[in-house]
Amino acid sequence: MPNDSPVRTADATLAGIALAGLSQQPKTLPPKLFYDEAGCQLFYQITKLPEYYLTRTELALLRRVGSEVTAAAEPPAVLVEYGASDETKAEILLSQTDALRQPRFSAYVPIDIAAEALSRMRQRMRHRTQLSIFPVAADFMDPVVLPAAANGMRRLGFFPGSTIGNLEPPAARRFLTRARATLGQNALMLVGVDLRKDPSILIPAYDDAAGVTARFNLNLLARLNIEAGADFELNCFAHRIIWNDAESRIEMHLESLREQAVHIDGQTVWFRRGETIHTENSYKHTIDGFATLAEAAGWRQRDVWTDPARLFAMHLLSVA
Repeated sequence: MPNDSPVRTADATLAGIALAGLSQQPKTLPPKLFYDEAGCQLFYQITKLPEYYLTRTELALLRRVGSEVTAAAEPPAVLVEYGASDETKAEILLSQTDALRQPRFSAYVPIDIAAEALSRMRQRMRHRTQLSIFPVAADFMDPVVLPAAANGMRRLGFFPGSTIGNLEPPAARRFLTRARATLGQNALMLVGVDLRKDPSILIPAYDDAAGVTARFNLNLLARLNIEAGADFELNCFAHRIIWNDAESRIEMHLESLREQAVHIDGQTVWFRRGETIHTENSYKHTIDGFATLAEAAGWRQRDVWTDPARLFAMHLLSVA
């Protein structure tokens, strides 16, 4: 999920993105559109659900291996987090110290599409007077220029939450290649990766009993109604989850419950009954499979850690 500059309706960007996806067969909408204000709040609720093992498992793993991860980040170092609308996971790394009990990191560069969330995060972190914070409001799939203040620092890239799983494998490789170029020759990269496992564990994580994930998925249509001049009737669409074993991915869809027409920015989109909008994929990797993907992007696996149940992995990469 989840999962980059906010899309605004002053130009027709959001409507154009939606119409481009909905004119395809099958229909799609990009998952970065999930994260308006309401979407961010709903995703935060998802991370607290009993079925959603990913966040609590990754947090426990980070607490266990944080000192090992950051041992190579010799001060002064900068933590560069991709998809950083919340500082909870970064704080585990930022709190690490060296043998002299000095902070390993003197700067933090959070990168996220949600500029408002970045601003609130910076306010929450204002007590960290010894840490320079340089938020970058950008889509991390585009080229990103790091602040000049990060020059000369050892760089540790951080991509938690198994957001890498939301990217198609070619896009994941492109992201890792671009991150390598952004971070530089001596950089490290820590990536959280959700592992392939039994669908009986996977499916409830994306189709919880309380229906929070369903509201998160449907909120995408609500956002288009508010910001793109659409007229989706939310009660005419339903949240659907599919485990695609051949592709090793969870698929999230919105199914049209009847034949209907939806209007966006003056254009009409027709839906058949049972037709879906494919809103997100969440790929589940094996440890070796992800290492191979990273190697294709110019990284080598320096270390890897998993939780005792092998639900989740943290891969520490260095430039090959």
